[in-house]
Amino acid sequence: MNLNHIRRAALPGIAAVALAASLAACGSSNSSSGGSSSLSGTVAAGGSTAQQTAQQAWYGAFKASNPNVKISYDAVGSGDGRAGFEKGTYSFVGSDSPMDPKADLPAATKQCGGDPIQIPVFISPIDVAFNLPGVKSLNLDANTIASIFAGKITKWNDPAIAKQNSGVKLPSTTITPVHRSDSSGTTDNFTDYLHQAAPSVWTNEHNSDWPLKGGEGQEGTSGVVGDVKDNPGTIAYIDDSGVEKQGLGVAKIKVGSTYVAPSAQGAANGLAASTLAKGGPSTVMTYQINRTTTDPSNYPVFMASNEIACQKYSSSATTDIVKSFLTYIISNQGQQVAAKNAYSAPLPSSVVSAEQKIIAKMG
Repeated sequence: MNLNHIRRAALPGIAAVALAASLAACGSSNSSSGGSSSLSGTVAAGGSTAQQTAQQAWYGAFKASNPNVKISYDAVGSGDGRAGFEKGTYSFVGSDSPMDPKADLPAATKQCGGDPIQIPVFISPIDVAFNLPGVKSLNLDANTIASIFAGKITKWNDPAIAKQNSGVKLPSTTITPVHRSDSSGTTDNFTDYLHQAAPSVWTNEHNSDWPLKGGEGQEGTSGVVGDVKDNPGTIAYIDDSGVEKQGLGVAKIKVGSTYVAPSAQGAANGLAASTLAKGGPSTVMTYQINRTTTDPSNYPVFMASNEIACQKYSSSATTDIVKSFLTYIISNQGQQVAAKNAYSAPLPSSVVSAEQKIIAKMG
């Protein structure tokens, strides 16, 4: 497949031209390497809106050393990103949930002409964020969160919330849950937490598409954040980088007997304690995440957002660019750039080591 010459239709999210300009601007301040390389060409990418800020920072730093490379990233959501990759629209994509082994994986294998690559590159907590004037923090357990998003708890002063928040003045305001309207890996990870941690309340399996009626749906991280900021009484699940500096309240989630605030380190600990799923191609890393941990050092609501790519492309220039870019973003420098700009957690060293072996075989 020759992905370099595909003309892409306009997609929702950030326009490629505008994004490229902002990405280039990031490069001058984020790269410490400087210099230039022999890499040259244009690569189209897209997917996760949660990765958007990290992608801006990564590309800005990468371009400082590779001035003849242009990587456009369309923040269209994980589901649309995977669909675009499987159709050949994108050379690589960010996806907050792994490829489905029965649907995505066969299509990606066909598109790549061999086993695709899937590696986690971006670890981020998912915040349960809310807009409740005068309240900046609440304690919530899994059953209460699940009941709120299932529409079973409808008032902010409900006894289930009040008993976990002694001394907090809770209004009788109606709760309005806000969810993603697009196919989203953030939704997939959040509903996985609800189903694992509160199975008696949340009976649906994890899903990239919001499974219930009711509440309000908004497209992309920015759409959800804007809705919650503008409307008191709202609550949503949002990637931590989207919540930063927005002035929203954030819940502490009960883990064992302790209420734990979202943190990058807590999310990283959660991934380090997870296990790789067995079976499937050796180039596809899919983690089985335990959301029912009782260890308060682990924050259970997080995403291990992936990069999905081919091992080889019809264009050797595309192969070289994607290989070099993936090598950079999992490097210590790349992970620190993401941590500084997108508040993510650096990958555990054991994960990086496994990923380096996969990337080394590209081409």
